[in-house]
Amino acid sequence: MKDRVVNIKSYNICRLVMSNDLDFKYEVEIKSAEKKQLLSKETKEELKAGGMMDEKGKLKISGVSGKMLKRMKGEYVDCPVLKKEVQFVPCFICKNFQSRVTGKVLCKGDKL
Repeated sequence: MKDRVVNIKSYNICRLVMSNDLDFKYEVEIKSAEKKQLLSKETKEELKAGGMMDEKGKLKISGVSGKMLKRMKGEYVDCPVLKKEVQFVPCFICKNFQSRVTGKVLCKGDKL
């Protein structure tokens, strides 16, 4: 197993973001699933309405690479608001989503 190299600059930026700027209630760990999860019809409609999915059903979120989108499809979180496991993509478009920092999601925790 390779040793992890931590970039000091990115580590300091993550610490700054998590400590000062964002008002969040929950810090939720992102978990990986064994295989890709399918998006629900409601999520797909919301993504299309927001311009984050094209008509063919391919995710197109500006500022997020294709490699990262592929990774996001295989991740989930234990949502503290809904009290159940939620795929990462619906979590990403949720109004409570603040930021994704070092394998964690910062969540506002407001009721949906």
